[in-house]
Amino acid sequence: MATMVDVARSAGVSVATVSHVLNDTRPVLPDTRQAVLSAIEELGYIPNTLARSLVTSRTRSIGLAVSAISNPYFTEILQGVEAGSLEHGYSLLIADPHDDPEHELKVGRLLHERRVDGMIVAPSADPDALVAYLGRHSVPTVFLDRVVEAPADDASPSDQAGPFDQVCAENIGPTAQLVTHLAGLGHRRIGLVAGLPGLSTTGERIAGYRHGLAAAGLPYDERLLAHGDSESAAAERATAALLSLAAPPTALVTANNAMTIGALRALRERGLSVPGDLALCCFDDFAWADLFEPRLTAIAQPSREIGAEAVRLLLDRLAAPDRPARVLRLPCAFVHRTSCGCPDQPEKHTKGNVS
Repeated sequence: MATMVDVARSAGVSVATVSHVLNDTRPVLPDTRQAVLSAIEELGYIPNTLARSLVTSRTRSIGLAVSAISNPYFTEILQGVEAGSLEHGYSLLIADPHDDPEHELKVGRLLHERRVDGMIVAPSADPDALVAYLGRHSVPTVFLDRVVEAPADDASPSDQAGPFDQVCAENIGPTAQLVTHLAGLGHRRIGLVAGLPGLSTTGERIAGYRHGLAAAGLPYDERLLAHGDSESAAAERATAALLSLAAPPTALVTANNAMTIGALRALRERGLSVPGDLALCCFDDFAWADLFEPRLTAIAQPSREIGAEAVRLLLDRLAAPDRPARVLRLPCAFVHRTSCGCPDQPEKHTKGNVS
């Protein structure tokens, strides 16, 4: 197995110069750098990453803490994070916090103890302990999908990053777009199956629901809002409760893909059809949404882009630790299919939010 000494001898440079090329610890002339890289290729030299980390105090690894990795949405985010990491020569350590604050803190500590260079985290509904730990130890961190609010008097979540960078999709405008679309089809009792209380995505999609009702001139009725806790079984129960009302909704918005499945189960159990008995629109598109009958009208989130942007933000933070924190909001697309009650037509994606 070739060594750094062999590479240095072949390139006609010192071992220290080879180290500087490998670790980017000092500028090296372009011709010299190329000679070293050519020698590495010719000899098949494999750098010792453990030794490199001792020199640079970097492991070139990123910790990713994301719950429900089996969820297609988070799977696509993972693909975006992985692609961005590999492109820049970073490996991934992946852990599932299970949306549990206590387990989330354990996961954060474990990744930190593994000396990752930084973390990308989809925070739980109560991330205060983790946020305090990351801040106390100055761990470079990007929060994705769900916004963590900084202490502030009157600022909205989208305006506050605190000490951490954050990247997520727009939630309020796209949810309002689903509601106004249903209202435009004549529906006056539109229900919402919302996510887990405490998550920023849940709060923002509820805000979007109410905004859409107001834009359509419809009153908000708290009885038409039920929490599906961001998972299928709870959403099935929440949908059943809405259908049991004396005046049930004629249309329904589900606030993520797992809850859409639960809602469809509840409708099937009662022998109800979509959109014949109840129109349905969902937040979160997924690969098989157009294979359902009817095909699901949905909001498509830019999940892979969210993952890729999280990596970019983290690498920017590692390169410039003192720069101001940023919050990136990426636009979603309205995917018009037939579960809303519209006639079948070529699938159409439109971007833009109701303001």
